[in-house]
Amino acid sequence: MHPLLLSALIQIESHGNDQAKGRHGELGALQIKPVMVRDVNRIMGTHYAHAQVTNRAVATFIANAYLSHYGKHLSDESLARIWQGGPKAIHRSSSRAYGRRVMQKLSSLEINQTTAKK
Repeated sequence: MHPLLLSALIQIESHGNDQAKGRHGELGALQIKPVMVRDVNRIMGTHYAHAQVTNRAVATFIANAYLSHYGKHLSDESLARIWQGGPKAIHRSSSRAYGRRVMQKLSSLEINQTTAKK
C-alpha cells in the first residue's frame, strides 16, 4: 500500500475533518461505518467502539487492518474501491469512479510532497 493512500482517502472522505459525520452513520476523517469497526474487531481481536474512530490514530489502525486483511496483493486503486464499497467492490463497476478519484488525489499528494522537499 502506498504510504499516502490513507491521506488521499482522508481528503476524499472528509477533507481531513476528524469530527465528520456521514448520512449513514460514518464517522471521522475516514468516514468509517460501524460494520467496519465490528469487522476489524473480529479480525484483530480488538474491542474498539465506533465512536472512537474520530481519533485519527484509531481510524488509521482500523483502516490499515481492514485494507491489509481484504486487500492483500491488490493495487492502490483496488484498495480504494474496497474502502468505498467493501471487500466485493472490486467486482462492481460502480466503484471504478471512486477508485480513479482516489488515485488522482494520491497523485496530487505525491506531487505536493515532492515539491515541498525541493
